[in-house]
Amino acid sequence: MILMMSMSLIIMLISNILMFISIILSKKSYSDREKCSPFECGFDPKSSARIPFSLHFFLITVIFLIFDVEIALIFPIIPLFKMVNFIYWTTISFFFIIILLIGLYHEWNQNMLNWTN
Repeated sequence: MILMMSMSLIIMLISNILMFISIILSKKSYSDREKCSPFECGFDPKSSARIPFSLHFFLITVIFLIFDVEIALIFPIIPLFKMVNFIYWTTISFFFIIILLIGLYHEWNQNMLNWTN
């Protein structure tokens, strides 16, 4: 028990010494602060955080993510045509693609696909 406590103490001591040496030897300058700031899609981190965000940009991003996931769901359908019942997978994939096309048609009618200001 004493051996484990002494080893834990030694490990914590060594790690603290290494962190302290790292802090002392690191080269910090004012220009490095900007590298450490989070990157927010081209927004200036020094300006006001209350800049209005384009809702249209957000909707286009959501549409892209939805269709990206749907493409990932379509890829496994192709090899499964040879492995399982053809009629079963044909009807399921047909309904899946019909739902995709209905969603695309709805987005087109709502003018969500037009990039206008």
